[in-house]
Amino acid sequence: METLRHGRRYTAGLVILVLMGIGIQTRIVNGAGAAHSGPAKPALFPQADGLEVEWKEIVGIIQPGNKVGSGTGQVAGGGQPWTTASGSAEVDLATGRLQFQVQGFVLAGGNAIGTPDSVTMVKGTLVCDTTGTANGNSTLVDTPLVPLSSKGDASFRGDLGLLPLACVNEPNLAFLIRTAGGAWIANGAVRSVGGRD
Repeated sequence: METLRHGRRYTAGLVILVLMGIGIQTRIVNGAGAAHSGPAKPALFPQADGLEVEWKEIVGIIQPGNKVGSGTGQVAGGGQPWTTASGSAEVDLATGRLQFQVQGFVLAGGNAIGTPDSVTMVKGTLVCDTTGTANGNSTLVDTPLVPLSSKGDASFRGDLGLLPLACVNEPNLAFLIRTAGGAWIANGAVRSVGGRD
């Protein structure tokens, strides 16, 4: 009888150890998954994981009043041409991290030529689905406003959050720099996707 009780205890102990082992393994597997998981990825764009779009230059608007985008997401250009000394922009479509920087960003016409004149704040804008393929309208995603120095220097680095599907599912994506009033005065140029030109 005593042997039978010891046998049951031994069996119960083994079952508990097995269950504990399974539980520990599950936590390790789930923990490893959690350590590598980031923000939720858009379900329709699985290849967005780690995908970056880079604009290797920032150039001022050449044709004043030029429009970018479609429908309710169309953006009108400013009334004067602008120029830049240098600049670039980059966005990670999977995480929404965006950065841009521009130097020597000044007017290229008018009486205040060579200065930013009264423009003291700018924002970066992603124009997603510029052709309006999805529903006739482009989608705009803005950074917060950042200061534009008297020498024409500005920069932003931050997280815009999970991007709309139009930004990651449609191939037509543009980057603009806009005034506080919303007019675009510069754009990203020489675009590369995922390190490919």
